[in-house]
Amino acid sequence: MSAAVPGGPGEVTDAGEVAVVGEVADVAVVADPAGDAAGAAVAAAVVAGIPRQPGPETAGPPTGARRSGPAGLAGRALAVFTGRVLGRYQAATVRIGFGLVWLAYLLREWPNRRLLYGDTSPWSTDLAQRLLADNGALTVLPWFGGRLWFELVYHLALLTALAVLLGWRTRASTVLFLVTVLSLQNRNVFLGDGGDNIVHLMAIYLVFTRCAEVWSLDARRGEHGRSGVPLWTLLGALLLVCQLGGFAGTSLDWTSPAFPYVGWAPLFWGLWAVAGLWWLADRLAPEGETRAVLDALATMVHNCAMLVIAVEVVLIYATAGWYKVQGSRWQDGTALYYPLHLDYFTPWPGLSGLVGGALLPVFLISYGTVLLQVGFPFTLVDRRVKNALLVVMMAEHVGIAVLLGLPVFSLAMIAADAVFLPTAALCWVGARVARIRLRRAPLS
Repeated sequence: MSAAVPGGPGEVTDAGEVAVVGEVADVAVVADPAGDAAGAAVAAAVVAGIPRQPGPETAGPPTGARRSGPAGLAGRALAVFTGRVLGRYQAATVRIGFGLVWLAYLLREWPNRRLLYGDTSPWSTDLAQRLLADNGALTVLPWFGGRLWFELVYHLALLTALAVLLGWRTRASTVLFLVTVLSLQNRNVFLGDGGDNIVHLMAIYLVFTRCAEVWSLDARRGEHGRSGVPLWTLLGALLLVCQLGGFAGTSLDWTSPAFPYVGWAPLFWGLWAVAGLWWLADRLAPEGETRAVLDALATMVHNCAMLVIAVEVVLIYATAGWYKVQGSRWQDGTALYYPLHLDYFTPWPGLSGLVGGALLPVFLISYGTVLLQVGFPFTLVDRRVKNALLVVMMAEHVGIAVLLGLPVFSLAMIAADAVFLPTAALCWVGARVARIRLRRAPLS
C-alpha cells in the first residue's frame, strides 16, 4: 500500500535530486549525482530557497573507489533504484491532481448521483450484475443494494477523495480511494468522457506509490500520529467481515478466471499485512534489518509504479496520435471542425463558432495535436524540449476543457502529465506557496 513515510514539506530527497531525478524519466536513465555539475545544481537550488533533506553531500562512492563501465553504472543504478524514492514531488502532484479531479466530479454530479450510479439509474442493478458476472470487475454497490448503501458508498468516495487530496493516512486512504472509484465506475460503465478511464488506472497505481512524503498531512504529522493502529484494526475487521459475510459475492475471491488469475482478496489482505508488519518492525527494531528490507521493497515498488505511470501516459499519447494519423479528417486538417459545430461539445457556442469558423486555426490545431501526440515519446530524451512540450500540451487540455466541455478528461490528463514535470519547478512552486502561507498566517 502507499508507503507514506513522513518527510518535511518542501524537501529535496538528497543533494543530487535536482540534477538526478528531475523527473520520472530518471527511473530508467540514472545519472551520476556526484561531481561538479551536481554541486552546482544543489547550490542553485539552495540559493533559490529550496530546502533539502539533510544527508551526505554526494550520493556516489568515495573518490578513487568509483567503478567505471557497465558494471559500475549498473551498480549505481541498482543502488538508486533500491535506496532512493524517485519522483517524490511528481508522485505528490499526481496524488493531489487525481484526488482533486475525482472530488470535483463527485461534487458536480452530487444532485444526479442516484440517476448515474444509484437506484434510479436506467442501467439497473440487474443489468449491472449480469455484466459484472462476465467481467468480474470490482464494485461494492451490489453487496446490499438499496439507497442507503449507495449513499454510504458515494459519500465515502467523497471523503476518501478529500483524504487523498490532503494526504491524510495515505496508506489507507489510497486503498479506499481505489475501492470507491472502481465501485462507482464499474456500476455504470457507460458514463464518462475518457477521463474516467485515466482516474480508474491511476487509482490502482497510486496504492503502490509513496505519494505522501511531501505536501501532505502525513508529512506534517511526522511520527506523532496516533490513529494508525486503530484505523488499521478497524479496516482489518471490516475486511474480515466482508470476506466471511457471504454478501461480497465474487468480489473478494482469492483467484480469478481471467488473467492474472489472482482475485482482489490477496491484494487487500497483503496490503493490510504489510502495513502491520511495517508498524511492528518500526516499533520493535526501527534500525533493524527487517525495517531496512521493508523500506527498500517499498522504495522499489514505488519506483516501479512511477515508471508504470510514466509509460501509461506515453502510451496514451502515442496510441492517440497514431490512430489520428490514420484518420482522413485528421489528414486533411478538418477534424476539429466537426465537434466545434455539435451542440453537445459547445458549452460556449460563441467561442466555439469563432474558432470553428476560421479555416486556419482549425487546420493548425488539428495538425498540431497530431504532431504533439506522435512526437511526445521522442522528446523524453531531451529535458528542455520535453518541458516545453508539456506546457503546450497542458495548455491544449485547458483549451479542450473550455471549447469542448470536457473538464474531467482535461484535468485528468493534466494530472497525469504532472509525472513528467521537473523537480526543480515543482520545488520552486512549493517554496512560493509556503512563503505565501507564512505571510498570511496570523502572528502568534
